[in-house]
Amino acid sequence: MIVRGGLSGASPELAGLADTVLQPGFVGVEVPDWLRRRLAEGLGGVALYSRNLVDSAQVRALTAALRAENPDVVIATDEEGGDVTRLEALTGSSRPGNLALGAVDDPELTERVARGIGADMAEAGITLNYAPVVDVNSDLDNPVVGTRAFGSDPWLVARHTAAWVTGLQSAGVAACAKHFPGHGATAVDSHNDLPTVSYSVEELAATTLPPYRAAIEAGVQAVMTGHLLVPAYDPDSPATMSGRLLVGLLREELGFDGLIVTDAVEMPSVAERYGVTGAAVRALAAGADAICVGGERKGAGVVGFMRNAIMAAVIDGTLPEERLAEAAARVRRLAAWSAEQRRVTWATGGAGPDSTDSADPAGLAAARRALRVRGEGLPLTSAPQVIEFVSETNIAIDRATPWGVAAPLAALLPGTEGVRLGADDPLPTPADGRPLVIVVRDAHRHAWVSAGLDALLARRPDAVVVEMGLPGPLTPGGTHITTHGATTVSGQAVAELLSGGTPTAAPLAGLTTPAV
Repeated sequence: MIVRGGLSGASPELAGLADTVLQPGFVGVEVPDWLRRRLAEGLGGVALYSRNLVDSAQVRALTAALRAENPDVVIATDEEGGDVTRLEALTGSSRPGNLALGAVDDPELTERVARGIGADMAEAGITLNYAPVVDVNSDLDNPVVGTRAFGSDPWLVARHTAAWVTGLQSAGVAACAKHFPGHGATAVDSHNDLPTVSYSVEELAATTLPPYRAAIEAGVQAVMTGHLLVPAYDPDSPATMSGRLLVGLLREELGFDGLIVTDAVEMPSVAERYGVTGAAVRALAAGADAICVGGERKGAGVVGFMRNAIMAAVIDGTLPEERLAEAAARVRRLAAWSAEQRRVTWATGGAGPDSTDSADPAGLAAARRALRVRGEGLPLTSAPQVIEFVSETNIAIDRATPWGVAAPLAALLPGTEGVRLGADDPLPTPADGRPLVIVVRDAHRHAWVSAGLDALLARRPDAVVVEMGLPGPLTPGGTHITTHGATTVSGQAVAELLSGGTPTAAPLAGLTTPAV
């Protein structure tokens, strides 16, 4: 029974355990008073998002203020690189994402890129990265994975997973492979509803699980659950709250002994079924160790309700106290690992509070190598008209993050004119006497984009088409360029190619988009 001052039967030790397993988000670029108080009381983690991050100096001050209240706090964010970036949300990522790295298929390059991401995060004071995405992109219509995956070949994904984990953690930041046991073979976004993975046990072993085996072998510190129904293992509970998946498969069969963190429990796929607090309790009881509360539900009230719900579940027997203690111990173990990594990194002169490393050149090199071209006629002989179709992206991609080709191309080819189109905008008339460049993202997934593209190509079959999303089955246009991502650095690489400003790493003629 809840009484004034807390829960009857609850001890300070129990409250401390409940606090330790929570990783809430918050609003603002400074630490709010409620969060300072909760950290001082033992809150174990904080999740940062682009709404909290402005520039490097502000982020360092923010993480220092968090750590001043609790030196052992786990500070997390989802810096995937590529289209999903938090540290560079306002400028666009200086590194291409997973799909581009998979297209290049150079694990050493992937490791260098991930090490650069880790160095940036370590300098910023962040200790846990909710990345990499290790989903295998089995469904072209998947609305949430797309360019975030290394590709559709499980073994390609596995080798780049290992390289990414190794690179990131060599910089002293814990990696977190997601979304277990695999979100790639779904056509539903788990931010909105509960997807079902219809694979058999044998199909899962052959397709979605090799990257997790590779991540575990590489020493990954954490795994994030997916809000996915996997009937082959559990027809009733999503993976986030399924002991058969978290303990039976991940712990016992795959041998993972690190931190299991949930995807955000306020996502409708689980919150509408179990409530935010119900989802958290069920996840802990099933074997999860840390609860991410990152997006729409943030603030002192929700965090307090969750702590009380966890304590109440222990008191009424729903959640064994031994299970909660085990979860808290794993959070503390990760915090200790992070502290030791920071000590070693700074002692050896690596990324730290006084790091002044210049931008990582591996990002642009990778973006250039990821370009795939069909057709000839490049570079352009004059400044073009650029038409960019702005299609809807999944919720993981910050709407404020810039992307495209027109802006970087205008810097290299003065006189370039750009126009952006939404779903309700009329098609412009292609300009006579100048090249036409049409830029799309996931054109095959958006009927209005495909229709607009067809209409423009009917008038100008010579147009250059730049696909900055997941490549579809067709490569329309007089010339077709695939970037494998819409990052700032990918736009720069295309602009160089179109303008002839910088030679690419591979010959253009006859080069086609690989099946990744």
